[in-house]
Amino acid sequence: MDLTPDQEAEARRIYDALRAAADTEILALARLLASKPDSQIFGQTEFQVRDLVHKIGARAIEAALDGRKKGGTRGPAPAARPATTAPASSATPPAAP
Repeated sequence: MDLTPDQEAEARRIYDALRAAADTEILALARLLASKPDSQIFGQTEFQVRDLVHKIGARAIEAALDGRKKGGTRGPAPAARPATTAPASSATPPAAP
């Protein structure tokens, strides 16, 4: 995959953040697989592996988003304008003419 220098720098930043964040899940994955005999690698173990891999994927997305610009507002939101008139106190519709 050809990346621009800026994209390569971003990829390295994501990689470094992901490596640190996903280390716990990778170790848990290695321990899970090491603890199972060949006859138990499939079935329930596959679901446990999938869950750990999904956690790693979620961490990858978080790592990618953490370094990007946020689209939110800067600083606190301004106060809302006060109401000019009080709302009607009755929930019944007005009488027909």
